[in-house]
Amino acid sequence: MRYGGCHSDLMCYGYIVGVLLLSYSIVHVKASIHEYKNEAFITRFNSFFFHGGSEGLYASKVQYIAKPISEDKPLNGKSFIRFESITFRRTTEATNKQNEMQQKTGLVEAIIVEVKDRDKIGGSYLNSNAICCTPALANDGSCKVGEVIIRQDPDNPDRPKRIQTFFEGKHEEAKMLPQTVEINSTGMYYLYFMFCDPELKGIIINGRTVWRNPEGYLPGKMAPLMTFYGLMSLAYLVLGLVWFLRFVQYWKDIMQLHYHVTAVIGLGMFEMALWYFEYANFNSTGSRPMGITMWAVTFSAVKKTVSRLLILVVSMGYGVVRPTLAGLTSKVLLLGVIYFVASEALELVEHLGNINDFSGKARVFLVLPVALLDACFILWIFSSLSKTLEKLQIRRSMAKLELYRKFTNSLAVSVLLSVAWIGYELYFNATDPLSEWWQRAWIIPAFWTLLAYLLLVVICVLWAPSHNPTRFAYSEEMGDDLEEEGISLTGSGVKVAGDLATKVERKERKVSLATDHVFGLGEDLEEDKRE
Repeated sequence: MRYGGCHSDLMCYGYIVGVLLLSYSIVHVKASIHEYKNEAFITRFNSFFFHGGSEGLYASKVQYIAKPISEDKPLNGKSFIRFESITFRRTTEATNKQNEMQQKTGLVEAIIVEVKDRDKIGGSYLNSNAICCTPALANDGSCKVGEVIIRQDPDNPDRPKRIQTFFEGKHEEAKMLPQTVEINSTGMYYLYFMFCDPELKGIIINGRTVWRNPEGYLPGKMAPLMTFYGLMSLAYLVLGLVWFLRFVQYWKDIMQLHYHVTAVIGLGMFEMALWYFEYANFNSTGSRPMGITMWAVTFSAVKKTVSRLLILVVSMGYGVVRPTLAGLTSKVLLLGVIYFVASEALELVEHLGNINDFSGKARVFLVLPVALLDACFILWIFSSLSKTLEKLQIRRSMAKLELYRKFTNSLAVSVLLSVAWIGYELYFNATDPLSEWWQRAWIIPAFWTLLAYLLLVVICVLWAPSHNPTRFAYSEEMGDDLEEEGISLTGSGVKVAGDLATKVERKERKVSLATDHVFGLGEDLEEDKRE
């Protein structure tokens, strides 16, 4: 049997290699510093445009109306988009068609628009699909031929913001003047570079733009996550300290399962700390630190994998109703390896790629395997729990049965919450295609982190180290039957487990022990128990 859709080892390994190659091929570190390297424009209606970036930006806390923002002034409290070294290069054919004596031979415009003002760009309000002004529309005096149609806000004539750059004579390259546009209104902002002249087709853009919020370079929808990861680091630290104190207090009675729980707590602690420092560095520099991000992504993938494997082996009754996983070990490890690779690839693309949403096809290619593998884990976990509960009911191990019932209820609640949250995510994404709800977007990844932490807390409470760990541990000598009611056979070293309903039966059994042993009944009882 194969999990995660792999029908052979070759297919599994091929999938692993393919996912890794895809993830590394499309990873290119971006940040609030958007870099453009020989990027081309695409056609839309009667215009040509290039998407220069989109981010949620908060309004500046300190307004600078009289003086523009400059490099020699502190940036705290300022929110802006800065254009640095932006150049446009047209084709040689387009250049040769121009008149050398003509001052302006081509126009490229940078348009900064808040998402709620998107209807002010283009001719939709003029009952036209045109984005660029045509002679017919220019006759009405609403626009100028060769420019992008923009309906200015009477109360705020700078919105949407238009910045024009002209080619001169037969110059093949046009440089945009370095300038900074201050953001005085909170919103989701889009930057487009556009031109209307068909003769300029083939233009490429180089340079970069720097986007900054009042508190730093983190995009608005990511900024709350830095605080969240800081708080989660403290939460894991508190859980780790409590678990460590309990671990040390009962170190002589520690079960193998306790070491696995300790590993998950440690991984979670490092994961949250790395994400906090990664976001803090990103916020201060504007670029994601490759080293910290790689470590954070890897720890995240490892922790997710180990957490799922921990829940799976606990559901199988490892250390409680069975001493080992026996033949299931290879299948469990295979599922874990495949899940780690798929999760690592998805995390790499999401956190090392452009902060704008990446290609839908690439995302589906990486998200679907993770979702299918999660489904495999869920099915296998609940199937194993059902078998474990059935064994405990047959053996009437009431303490263990109650423990696993609580664990099952906790898992069921977490699955229901997960399904409900997935429904909310689908609704959120379907109703917010332009990221107008960007200020709430951080809650979606935060939920999964918090749910994983709460489930780990439940496991820590249920399987906490204690002075009597054998109450929930597998007992080899007793065959893991009713250890609370086991009886030693004098002189034989064999224990017989039975259902002793009353003290009278217990006394009668003690009287007959010697006789039973003499006539070989002890061996018969042991054989019956094995059957």
